[in-house]
Amino acid sequence: RSIVVDHSELVPPRGVFLVMRTGTRAVGCGAVKKTSPEVGYVKRMWVDGSLRGQGLGRRLLHALEDAAVELGCSRVQLETNQALTEAIRLYRTAGYEEVAPFNEEPYAHHWFEKRLGP
Repeated sequence: RSIVVDHSELVPPRGVFLVMRTGTRAVGCGAVKKTSPEVGYVKRMWVDGSLRGQGLGRRLLHALEDAAVELGCSRVQLETNQALTEAIRLYRTAGYEEVAPFNEEPYAHHWFEKRLGP
């Protein structure tokens, strides 16, 4: 029931999908896709549970924001579930502000947005 993202939406110039690796092991991933000429939508962000608390999520989020800027976005949006307390804390401390729902993601309880740029 979750909002589906088609793989064609995750390649430039429409979006990107990033994989974070330690050696050959994938330890995190995330996507950003354009929902309008100036808005990027962060989706599927994940970091291996055994490596959480080491700043990898913050690094991945910054990389996704940088990718959004390269795609021409001036702001990014994302949503998350209330059970993901670490993610909510990450987004808030990274400058995301809670906003009114911008989609109908059935598993979301919080919607966030951040302006990008200087």
